[in-house]
Amino acid sequence: MSSTEHIFLDKYHPASWRALNGLGLKVREAAIEAGLDPKLIELLNVRTSQLNGCAYCLDMHVADALEGGESSQRLAVLPAWRDTELFDGIERAALALAESITNLPDARTRESEDAYARDHLTAEQYSAVSWLAITMNAFNRVSITSQHPVRRKSD
Repeated sequence: MSSTEHIFLDKYHPASWRALNGLGLKVREAAIEAGLDPKLIELLNVRTSQLNGCAYCLDMHVADALEGGESSQRLAVLPAWRDTELFDGIERAALALAESITNLPDARTRESEDAYARDHLTAEQYSAVSWLAITMNAFNRVSITSQHPVRRKSD
């Protein structure tokens, strides 16, 4: 194997990849059962992927968000969601929690974000958002490490 050849983790260990995909499906199901809007689930996938810089996951989840009815305006301002009034209290709490889980800030910041999330989310929603962020972070790391390519789509 050449040192320039990409090692696609999902191809070398397909059982592990299938297990991660299975976890992703269970986590999405739990989030919907917790009352989270499917559009919010995709927003969380996009925001986590933005923070991690995962081009492959961004390409996929922005398309999924648009297909699921998310507006291009909200997707465009998602990196600056705190500076807009386009997101409601549950969305803001979920975004703050997902960012905290992804960035793992200092303890004081984590406590503040956690308290904010707990004020706006039920325990079941808090858990579901946490699992969504944890799982998306895992997918991001697989795609980034594998250097999954983003292919141009035909118009």
